[in-house]
Amino acid sequence: MKTLTLLRHAKSGWDDPVARDFDRPLNPKGRRAAQLIGRHLRQSDCTFDHVIASPAVRVVETLAEIGDGYGAVLAPEWDRRIYLASAATLLDIVHELPEMATRVLLVGHNPGLEDLVLTLVPDDGAALRDEVEAKYPTATLAEMTLDGRWTEAGRGTATLARFTRPRDLDPTLGPDSD
Repeated sequence: MKTLTLLRHAKSGWDDPVARDFDRPLNPKGRRAAQLIGRHLRQSDCTFDHVIASPAVRVVETLAEIGDGYGAVLAPEWDRRIYLASAATLLDIVHELPEMATRVLLVGHNPGLEDLVLTLVPDDGAALRDEVEAKYPTATLAEMTLDGRWTEAGRGTATLARFTRPRDLDPTLGPDSD
């Protein structure tokens, strides 16, 4: 069995005067949320034997903050294809994952991550999938299990085991608070 965990980068700073979207940093709320998710991963005994991520500044900073909360550095393989990728591109990346990896963390952006979950997990009326479809907020984790090889991942082949938003762990990190 394989476990694929998708993490959307934490909340970025739209007020920051950067020339390119790629260079947008996290804002203070995003930093807090990422550290909280890192602590949650540590408390849940989540481990990863392969990490792959977008090299966008907000993803790099998210992983640094996650690492602070997790208590370990998550050293990813940086893949520029993940930056603003579609679900189809992300699925291609999943198909290329090393077969020896059984617990993978993929860190990137929406709407690609949300669309990938909705592609891999069958629409069987499960409440957790419905939550993903309603909204995949920043700094949110979606953990799926897949039977078989990474190359066999496809429509309806995954089970959504966990969908954790920062506000589930700390209501002050919800959408209506700063």
